[in-house]
Amino acid sequence: MKNNNAEEMLLNNASLEDLIKMKIEKEFMAELEKSKKEPLKKVYKNISEVPQDIIFSKKAVYRYFNRNTKCETFIDGVQAEALIGIQNNVREKMLKGELSAFTTDEAYVKFDKATV
Repeated sequence: MKNNNAEEMLLNNASLEDLIKMKIEKEFMAELEKSKKEPLKKVYKNISEVPQDIIFSKKAVYRYFNRNTKCETFIDGVQAEALIGIQNNVREKMLKGELSAFTTDEAYVKFDKATV
């Protein structure tokens, strides 16, 4: 809503309902345009740059290489944290960004990326 239009409507004895309707319509159009824009996402490839609360979340992706079947798949940070199990020193080093991969009896797990 332009100020000139609002002033002109007030001078022409426009009803308050018309002014409110114009304001709501303008806000609706602004929200519609805003929703069409895709939000910017940041992708981290280096674990040392990832915020600590994201390293073991669903926003983090790890490569999981199974030693027995020789297959590679992807898992999220929650699953990776479960694989670490009781290896607290590995978990702490990953949170600090000092370590980007670890091994288990069955697999090799490496940080791939995190999207925020």
